[in-house]
Amino acid sequence: MADKKPFFITTPIYYVNAAPHLGTAYCTILCDVQARYRRASGYDVKFLTGMDEHGEKVEEAARNHGMQPQEWCDSQAPLFKDLWKTLEISNDDFIRTTEPRQVKAVQYLWERMKESGYLYKGSYDGWYCVPEETYFTETQVSKSDEANHTEGQHLCPDCGRPLERVQEESYFFKLSAFQDRLLKLYEEHPDFVQPDFRMNEVRSFVEGGLQDLSVSRTSFDWGIKVPFDEKHVTYVWFDALLNYMTAVGYGQDGPEAAAELAYRWPAQYHVVGKDIIRFHCIIWPAMLMAIGAALPEHVFAHGFLMVRNEQTGKGEKMSKSRGNAIAPQDVIDMLGVEGYRYYFMTDVVHGEDSAISFDRMEQVYNADLANSWGNLVSRSLNMSAKYFDGKTPQLDEGWASKDNPLRTVAQGIAARYAQHMDKLQYVQAKDVVMELVHAANHYIEDTAPWAVAKDPARAGELKDIIVNLLESIRICAHLLAPFMPTTSAEVLRRMSLGDEVDTCDLAAACEWGQLKGGLPVTKGDALFPRLAKAKK
Repeated sequence: MADKKPFFITTPIYYVNAAPHLGTAYCTILCDVQARYRRASGYDVKFLTGMDEHGEKVEEAARNHGMQPQEWCDSQAPLFKDLWKTLEISNDDFIRTTEPRQVKAVQYLWERMKESGYLYKGSYDGWYCVPEETYFTETQVSKSDEANHTEGQHLCPDCGRPLERVQEESYFFKLSAFQDRLLKLYEEHPDFVQPDFRMNEVRSFVEGGLQDLSVSRTSFDWGIKVPFDEKHVTYVWFDALLNYMTAVGYGQDGPEAAAELAYRWPAQYHVVGKDIIRFHCIIWPAMLMAIGAALPEHVFAHGFLMVRNEQTGKGEKMSKSRGNAIAPQDVIDMLGVEGYRYYFMTDVVHGEDSAISFDRMEQVYNADLANSWGNLVSRSLNMSAKYFDGKTPQLDEGWASKDNPLRTVAQGIAARYAQHMDKLQYVQAKDVVMELVHAANHYIEDTAPWAVAKDPARAGELKDIIVNLLESIRICAHLLAPFMPTTSAEVLRRMSLGDEVDTCDLAAACEWGQLKGGLPVTKGDALFPRLAKAKK
């Protein structure tokens, strides 16, 4: 641990009012790819995900299913954990807000907030959206809409659903006191909110003025009790946001927890959906400022997944009522797990809303995985086995320094790739790798090794061709591993290079010249069989 830099990345904790869906899987894989990349780059990674189990919305979901809230939450946990296992998610921790460690941490937070002077008791009289778990002022609320049959109702400005009028005693957090400090944060750390254009939204909201935040409820009791006033329970976001610090020791007893917190906090990345950016970029840093804690380095907000309407070509929101909802299993059934991961990580621009479709999934899978990467591996390993007695060619001294087109493309590839991976720009990182994959496929056509193999006088030339192809494949397998870990491990295994799978020095592993000669080669089955027809 001492010779590695810590890297802490988190997903939001997901609501348990419904099963995990395509959006939660998307966010979780996005974090997983970064975690795997950082481990391969020598970081000591902690990757956290989990479930948000408190609040009125969860209580309502439990009631609708004839269960007690804890019983309902317990029934939902396997749905998330099993899907993450299926999708090869490598999280180091899975936190649930009903766990004792979270209860302890939240109650510790209440005591620190009380000491800070930024907490006071008052009465809340305003609008609350249960589905969004958000308070709104009178000026933020949308009015009635006759066209949507909501005439006479007050509507949530975010989701458009009817709001509840809440009148109850509450503790308030003095969020308004942090307006200037937040604006200074955004000015001094312009990459705090990513992508860049999301910062404008956050800054504009804060510049418009901040209201103090109601952080406790008395109208229901499914939540963590305020330790010094037990008729109050913690507002769900005041609870949920703290999970990031709870998981690294905040509020826990003993020197080990204190050491873990000092080592792990602050997080390098909170990855969230754009709909909860204000909680993470305004309320959360203000809470941390109030208790004197360090702020996370970056909050990355991804866009929404839309379904492409094939008639209009435009993206539409997924919904059961429209009949266009896509479940994770639908995509797994079509693309397999590795194809699923590759498509969502390399064909979706992560900071923006993106329209997805089965037709596009088929197109990307066949073009990139079946025809390009999978075909390159199959052809090259087959030729190595066929022409060199089932092995990789024996390597001549100085082979790595010979000029060839693939070595030229591979020069500096790890640095170009890292430049994008560091910023969660996976589409561009994929392009860097696919440049070498495409170059290798063209190299096969240009050099025609099957023709060279017919002339014994060209044996040295044939060896060079196959060695260059295998070295290119080895490098690409390492760079594609964060996206498709099982496939990359299988490629290296087929080249008898399984010992390279868990590298912690990606840059060194991707330097041209690391191939080992004279090792058994296995062609194996096609990594990505072509898809004949997309699911409609």
